[in-house]
Amino acid sequence: MLRVVVADDQALVRRGFAMVLGHAPDIEVVAEAGTGLEAIEAARVHKPDVILMDIRMPELDGLEATARILAAESREENRHTRIIILTTFDPDEYIYRALRAGASGFVLKDIPPEELVAAVRTVAAGGAMLAPGITRRLIGQFAGQLGVATELAERLERLTAREREVLRALADGKSNIEIGESLFIGASTVKTHVSSLLSKLDLRDRAQAVVFAYECGLAKAGARDVGF
Repeated sequence: MLRVVVADDQALVRRGFAMVLGHAPDIEVVAEAGTGLEAIEAARVHKPDVILMDIRMPELDGLEATARILAAESREENRHTRIIILTTFDPDEYIYRALRAGASGFVLKDIPPEELVAAVRTVAAGGAMLAPGITRRLIGQFAGQLGVATELAERLERLTAREREVLRALADGKSNIEIGESLFIGASTVKTHVSSLLSKLDLRDRAQAVVFAYECGLAKAGARDVGF
């Protein structure tokens, strides 16, 4: 059973998401939170698999709450909880900052119920959830502002040539099966490469891998939309 916390400052929105998820046979909403501080406490007490986190909340916003929750887990060497950002806004710098903080993706609040359930399952399984409208150009825009730091380049050197190819394909939004087909290797081998590169780069999941690929210059901004 997947354990989920819903954090949003609007009670009606929280209840709506909780009801949708509660109807799924494999999902249990263990807590709701109306502020960023409440979200942090819910994460500490309930240790959920997934948190749906609103960006704009009183006391502490969702971006800072995300960073604190994941930083606490990192110190405890427990990287279990995944965070999906909830937003009514088009993808922008807030989303990029959330991904850099460790969020596993984001969804717009008008997401259809069945897609919300699928998003929770995908992220709980270690996948990334980026709404279909997000583009390489968007990620590249904010990643490009940072330049390529020496530290990022040094981390990239940890990867084998094949792992770099897989990372570049991840940044293109390809699934394991699609990566395998393009590189002429099996999906299970791709999964092994993904696990290895995440470990070498000290990244939580595929979403952070995508951000890293752009920040280190391995992937470049383009014009096509991409979902992950």
